[in-house]
Amino acid sequence: MTELVLNEAIHQRAIVELVHEVRRFLWIVTADIKDLHVKKGRRFVPFLEVLSDLVQDGIAVRLFHAKEPGPRFREDFDRYPVLIESELFERILCPRIHTKAIVVDGRKAFIGSANLTGAGLGAKSPQKRNFEAGFLTDERPHLDELLEWIDSLYLGDLCQKCQRRSTCPDPIA
Repeated sequence: MTELVLNEAIHQRAIVELVHEVRRFLWIVTADIKDLHVKKGRRFVPFLEVLSDLVQDGIAVRLFHAKEPGPRFREDFDRYPVLIESELFERILCPRIHTKAIVVDGRKAFIGSANLTGAGLGAKSPQKRNFEAGFLTDERPHLDELLEWIDSLYLGDLCQKCQRRSTCPDPIA
């Protein structure tokens, strides 16, 4: 199955539904990262609360991003100490990342234009959000290649040959 997902439907399909399916690991890759709120039951909460809940439930979370998060994200981050203390939560900073993807258990992925921001993946109203597009897929060939690429980024394989390494704020390897 490969499904095109547009605009406000991205929040529902990628965040509310896909992230809810995670049982073992969640990988999120984004260029921009800001404080965003998502629907959780009948209320809206910082997405960091969702990540914190997952880590507390024993799910490994890797968050890859290109920029330092904004101040509101950092304030919210400090409210969830499990994200600082647990080995199940890892953050990778690489200024060359421009990919936007959410991978759940290596079984499904959302790949698209939306960053981890309120106007991208968050629960903003249709009148305030970005115009975004992406695909939700469970097709093995796509997933295998995406997983391999993200894993090579995580392991620092791409970092070794990077010509921006001397100015990188946090080289992986």
